[in-house]
Amino acid sequence: MAHPLMPKATALWLVENTSLTFGQIAEFCGLHPLEIQALADGEIGAGLAPFDPILNNQLTLEEIARCQRDVNTHLQLMEIEDVLEKKRKGGKYTPVSLRKDRPHGIAWMLKNHPEVSDAVLIRLLGTTKNTIEAIRSKTHHDSAHIKPQHPVTLGLCSQKDFDEIVGNS
Repeated sequence: MAHPLMPKATALWLVENTSLTFGQIAEFCGLHPLEIQALADGEIGAGLAPFDPILNNQLTLEEIARCQRDVNTHLQLMEIEDVLEKKRKGGKYTPVSLRKDRPHGIAWMLKNHPEVSDAVLIRLLGTTKNTIEAIRSKTHHDSAHIKPQHPVTLGLCSQKDFDEIVGNS
């Protein structure tokens, strides 16, 4: 089960602002109930700032109220839409530190997934048609040193994007 960010600070906020049991808070935060008891008593966490899970989209007031009414229920962490997964228009940005690795990823894709079109490769790896063609025809200026490597391990694309591309081809 996933736990909230900053579990002790979140637990401290829940102790101070809700009537949840120590067991419920401990289970939600991935801590031991005795740690929650020590946080409540001030034995640990001196100087720890409470972390509001509602403002940080980890819990809702309705979820807390539901668990306060029934001590046998467990808090459920909200599903957070990953900001990085949002689709963008335009080209894919590749950090300067990874640009030197791009030909290795392109070579791997050409070798292992030749069915993937150039247009899809351009979108996935943030490259150009000329670069793909140069690597394919071995006329790239660095052809002698290109060693095919998986683009996900190089950090050129995410595993999710890679799986979508390979699955759709």
